[in-house]
Amino acid sequence: MKITKGMAAIVTGGASGLGEATARALAAQGARVALFDMNSERGEKVAAAIGGLFCLVDVTNEASVDAGLAAARAAHGQERVLVNCAGIVAGKKTVGKDRETGLFKSHDLSLFSKVIQVNLVGSFHMITKCATGMAGEAAMDDNGGRGVVVNTASIAATDGQMGQAAYSASKGGIMGFTLPVARDLAQLGIRVCTIMPGLFHTPMFDSLPPDVVESLGAKTPFPARLGKGEEYAKLALHIIDNDMLNGESIRLDGAIRLEPR
Repeated sequence: MKITKGMAAIVTGGASGLGEATARALAAQGARVALFDMNSERGEKVAAAIGGLFCLVDVTNEASVDAGLAAARAAHGQERVLVNCAGIVAGKKTVGKDRETGLFKSHDLSLFSKVIQVNLVGSFHMITKCATGMAGEAAMDDNGGRGVVVNTASIAATDGQMGQAAYSASKGGIMGFTLPVARDLAQLGIRVCTIMPGLFHTPMFDSLPPDVVESLGAKTPFPARLGKGEEYAKLALHIIDNDMLNGESIRLDGAIRLEPR
């Protein structure tokens, strides 16, 4: 499905990182982009820079998503592209040890649930809401295409490290639902793919010393650096453009395989 001038797109997590890079790339191709994010200050700045719309949206909350979709559709029309980049990271071992008492303690269940809710449930929530809107629209090409969904998983879905049980479970879930959701939506002319980034430079790396960031990037076989948001965005746009890409989860990782820790 070609990205055409004025085509409506929604990018969750669009205020920063991979989402911001994708929003900028879509806008550069002529799309009208709505950013769904919880960071109002940053989201408003990015939206203004690309001529888009910022919507304060919690992807786990139905009322919040419905309000965001209503605002985006009122401004841009029915979205034909959804890119799910909203997500959180939490590091905690399945069994830890209290520093003060030295006693073993179990994983915080509320933290595990929050990561699953935002990363996994939030992504599916956006898919079912957006695909419902896409389904009622006319086809945009000879293939009967009505829309495209691009999700963001992670190589942690298959190479999860110590302390990544919640994060890996959430990203593994996204990888796991990609094919069945693509099959669910096939007769509606809606394609679904997932990108599994490796070590990419996102805001969570900004708090680390430069030498630490460099050493992390050097673990990637080639190129020996952190991935760039623009490289994620290029793949997202290619998925949108290439009609034969459907139901697939694609590693974008420079051939890295994560070590246990």
